[in-house]
Amino acid sequence: FILSIRDNPKNKIMKFSIPTIALACTILAGTTDWSGSSMGASLAFADEIEGTDTEVNPLFSAEEQALLESSSEKFEFQAEVTRLMDIVINSLYKNKEIFLRELISNASDALDKARFKGIKEKEYLDTKKELEVRISYDKEARTLTISDSGVGMTRTELVDNLGTVAKSGTTNFMEQLGGEGDGDLSMIGQFGVGFYSIYLVSEKVTVASKSNDEDTQHVWSSQADGSFVVSPDPRGNTLGRGTEITMYLKDDASEFLDDYKIESLVKRYSEFITFPIYLRKTVEEIVAADDEDDEEYEDGDEEDLDEEEGEVEYEDEEEEGEEEEKKTETKKTTENTKIPDSYNPDPDSPHDPTIKKAVLNFEWVRANDNTAIWARDKEEITDDEYKEFYRNLAKDGTASNNWIHFKAEGEVEFKGILYIPEEAPHDMYDKFYEKDAKIRLYVRKVLITDEFDDLVPQYLNFLRGVVDSDDLPLNVNREGLQQSKILKVMGKKLVRKALEMIRKLAKADDEWEPDEDDKDQKGEVRKSPYMRFWDQFGKSIKLGVIEDTSNRSKLTKLLRYKTSKSGADGWRSLEDYVADMKEWQTNIYYIAGESMEALESSPFLEKLKQKDLEVLYLIDPIDEYSMQQIMEFEGKRMMSVTKEGLKFGDEDEDLVAAREKAYKAKFLPLTTFLKDTYGQKISKVVVSSRVETSPVVIVTGQWGNSANMERIMRAQALSDRNQNSYLTSQKTMELNPRHPLITKLLSMVEDDPDAQETSDAAMMLYDTAALTSGFTIEDVDAYTQRMFRIMKGVVGVDSFDLEEEIEIVEEDDDDDDDLDDDEDDLDDIDGHMDEPEL
Repeated sequence: FILSIRDNPKNKIMKFSIPTIALACTILAGTTDWSGSSMGASLAFADEIEGTDTEVNPLFSAEEQALLESSSEKFEFQAEVTRLMDIVINSLYKNKEIFLRELISNASDALDKARFKGIKEKEYLDTKKELEVRISYDKEARTLTISDSGVGMTRTELVDNLGTVAKSGTTNFMEQLGGEGDGDLSMIGQFGVGFYSIYLVSEKVTVASKSNDEDTQHVWSSQADGSFVVSPDPRGNTLGRGTEITMYLKDDASEFLDDYKIESLVKRYSEFITFPIYLRKTVEEIVAADDEDDEEYEDGDEEDLDEEEGEVEYEDEEEEGEEEEKKTETKKTTENTKIPDSYNPDPDSPHDPTIKKAVLNFEWVRANDNTAIWARDKEEITDDEYKEFYRNLAKDGTASNNWIHFKAEGEVEFKGILYIPEEAPHDMYDKFYEKDAKIRLYVRKVLITDEFDDLVPQYLNFLRGVVDSDDLPLNVNREGLQQSKILKVMGKKLVRKALEMIRKLAKADDEWEPDEDDKDQKGEVRKSPYMRFWDQFGKSIKLGVIEDTSNRSKLTKLLRYKTSKSGADGWRSLEDYVADMKEWQTNIYYIAGESMEALESSPFLEKLKQKDLEVLYLIDPIDEYSMQQIMEFEGKRMMSVTKEGLKFGDEDEDLVAAREKAYKAKFLPLTTFLKDTYGQKISKVVVSSRVETSPVVIVTGQWGNSANMERIMRAQALSDRNQNSYLTSQKTMELNPRHPLITKLLSMVEDDPDAQETSDAAMMLYDTAALTSGFTIEDVDAYTQRMFRIMKGVVGVDSFDLEEEIEIVEEDDDDDDDLDDDEDDLDDIDGHMDEPEL
């Protein structure tokens, strides 16, 4: 029994008869003297080890541990340990979980080398066919193990690659390939700073490695105390080829002894690694107790258990199904007996099916089942594959029908895919500047980060996608990447690709014809693809016009507006507007307001409607901000119809000037009177031909805020009332000289300028002009008093003196008595109604 345990080569399952186990227990209890045998020597050696302070390594038996220590050679790190740990822990890696990314990346590089050598040397992979990464853990021993079947390392390579911070085995490999003039030079993996991130979570590390270039498997071990030891592995060649890293985790790293945590990290950082990554997971199943017993004995035909002779049976499950993605190891069971009250055993059955056991299955499950489709040729990828990749990337239930797959060349080379989601998050513009684009940066399919502040401008924060570059260093922190010049160049190219994608989407609207996929659940045709994009992310494009000066001309072409000719459901681009302009038209006209209904009835549009000119409606609060950044478009000047200096281009300028001169002389008494009456409210009063049917409008200076902008800025949550005066623009009152009210008011001014009626009429003219022009009335009390005086004349009231209060006629006492008598009569009637009938 004891010899079998000691000499068990592969920790196989062993079965012993009860007499054999009883005999072994007797021996261990000391009732039989075995001191002269080899077993006695082994037991004595074990007692000696146990009595010392030597730490027992769970990877090795006591005897193997002794051989390991006796054959080890100690080395000093070439870099100062304190400086090393300061760089790794304090400077580079602020996130502990990054160690797993680094180790898997190193493993992937080693597998790349093995695959490359296997192409050149067919027998190279005979030592181990599978190219894979395996991750397992042991909660009791507090170890986490990552193994790969890559090229492995010789003793010299273990010393050189793991003993020096700046040493890179892959760099040497690339130099070798470059010297030969062939091979793939894109592989990079640094056993240096990246490897030493392992000490973020480990207090001790053991690395076992076997290379085809050397017959012996070696073990490297260190506690980052300034030295490390290397020795032949006393277990022999257990790897075949590759490297196995075992980490003895710190007390604060227990989170990495969990299936879900490890799997989530693998999916986050390494889900697109080319080689399969298998995770050893624990799965509990409840089975009948006799099923477990049947499984144990069903394959024992050749070595059946003989209780009298004490023969031993081995079951080797390690070699079965090695090439499967999901592999099951030895089962470990604990009984969980439950007998129901209604149990009625079957006398003919040798087993009781009501006895259950909880069986713990250890399975190897592949954790990276996604493929890096960005590395493939886009002609080989179907639309369904692009959509499925987005769903795996976003993981938020959204979909995407718009993407661009590209390869950027030049100063920086990288591949990537950018997506536009179908729907914007519900709080996207509530917390706009707190959201960043969800673009993942990979270096050779290893995730570096997805938390960038300025990879793309803020207005493109709705983008989703991946970018994979070979020009960035793998083991560098996010803060360092932010300052990288390469990253800035990459960001500019990403912006160009994103705008190219949106531009193609906009142009596709010209040839868009709805099909069945463009109908909603009610069978109604949805909007075109670009207009669906505009509904969700139009504000972002407007913000881009404000913020991105270098791409403003491209973004301007993406803008869409409601216009006086678009209808309630239509939208127009600036290109559409220019294409439909009058031959004599030189300006693009726009008006800003609170709603389409308010703008449709605005007096500012009267002249433009009469001339059949199209006007852009700026009804979104951000519209006027963005319009202020667009001075012209395709040589056409942007002009607000609510500001002074409005021109159309079809008039006879000499005739217009002559009329204005004549009107100015005629209405000089009125304009002078109005300016004196209004004081600081109005900067000037002029006669104008801007309006057709309205008597007057109030316009602002060409470079000042419009009435709509004043309204928006006053409504800001953090606006200062004391600074509102700085928001107020210089106002100009423009009179319609052909309107009867204006001509009548001129007569009143000429006849009796001091009359109350004249003053009230002048102020009422200002109040109504301010309201119809979009301004607010500042002195509300004076306005109401004027309205009351006008109502006085309209309804014919002589005076505002109050009437006497109403007189209340006092009731007589007799009337009160009669009321009381009436109440008594009612009570008598109620009493008779309650009496029962005889």
